[in-house]
Amino acid sequence: MKDLTIVLEDRPAALAEMGEALSRAGVSIDGGGAWVVDGRGVAHFLFADGTAARRALEAAGIRVLEERDVLVQRLKQDVPGQLGLLTRQMAQAGVNIEALYSDHDHQLILVVDDLVRGREVSEAWSPEGRP
Repeated sequence: MKDLTIVLEDRPAALAEMGEALSRAGVSIDGGGAWVVDGRGVAHFLFADGTAARRALEAAGIRVLEERDVLVQRLKQDVPGQLGLLTRQMAQAGVNIEALYSDHDHQLILVVDDLVRGREVSEAWSPEGRP
């Protein structure tokens, strides 16, 4: 799975144009979100095929800043505090979380600055080992 950081104009139809470009290329979005920050649209979307998504977006004139691997984690939804516990462990390992969102399968998607250390924390956060 790949996270694409996408720049969108802060105007009506910018998100629609992004979705249409992906549709024309037969590329599905697996999770993510979009926000306006200081007058600039910024989106993080998850794709099974990041290269195909990037090609489709760039062909439509949509700027892709980055394509990155992600960490995928499932939290125990019925246990309060899971997000705090997992993210505290990331912090204690020196891992900065740069983006966090859910996919369509209710899994937590983390874009981190240190994938190797982040993966170590994520793998230790197994169903058996986590609180």
